[in-house]
Amino acid sequence: MSRLKFALTVLPLALLAACNSSSPPAAEPTQVSADLPADMPVMGREHAILAFGDSLLAGYGLKDGESYPARLEQALRARGVNARIANAGVSGDTTAAGLQRLDFTLQSQSEKPELAIISLGGNDMLRSLPPEETRRNLSAIVERLKKDDIRVLLLGMLAAPNLGKDYAAQFNPIYPQIAQEQHVALVPFFLQPVIDKPDLLQGDHVHPTAIGVDAIVAATLDDVVAALPPVAQAGG
Repeated sequence: MSRLKFALTVLPLALLAACNSSSPPAAEPTQVSADLPADMPVMGREHAILAFGDSLLAGYGLKDGESYPARLEQALRARGVNARIANAGVSGDTTAAGLQRLDFTLQSQSEKPELAIISLGGNDMLRSLPPEETRRNLSAIVERLKKDDIRVLLLGMLAAPNLGKDYAAQFNPIYPQIAQEQHVALVPFFLQPVIDKPDLLQGDHVHPTAIGVDAIVAATLDDVVAALPPVAQAGG
């Protein structure tokens, strides 16, 4: 999908940012308390993590090394967790597209991941695709990963308010319900640290800036560590 086409698909979520910011940001930018850990010795064997999703993982609009998977890997290693994250984010991917390429992605890994971080569904919502379709595809992705004994951390998304209460009532419960049914870890709303802070978002009001990515990493780092196998949490 071209960047122009994808930019058009993300337009409704720009309204979400606008609805959550009643006035323009003050002269002082948002103070991001990243609270990223001070460097600790990296210990133990290397733990493979797969970041599988859409533009929020691919690093849309960011420089090399500024994507969520790249910055998360740095934060994990700074905490002492010897982790290596493969970034399999594709801008514009729907849950259907993700499900279609999942087997190929897994087969392409040099080492089976211990954990898969999943960020999909935002593009389904922006295209007003049926929530039941999103639920079905996400469930299938999680089931496929669990079949290979790969732990899962699901990154949740919320419907933009302009899509209406009925759509939100169907879409918003998808992530917590799958997490509960499939017994996998969940971040309820992946964009929570930046969605009401326009200065942490790019011009499209959807994708985080590099500083915004750091805020998201800080907010989700503990969730990622908790989702890793116990040996990884102990640093090997």
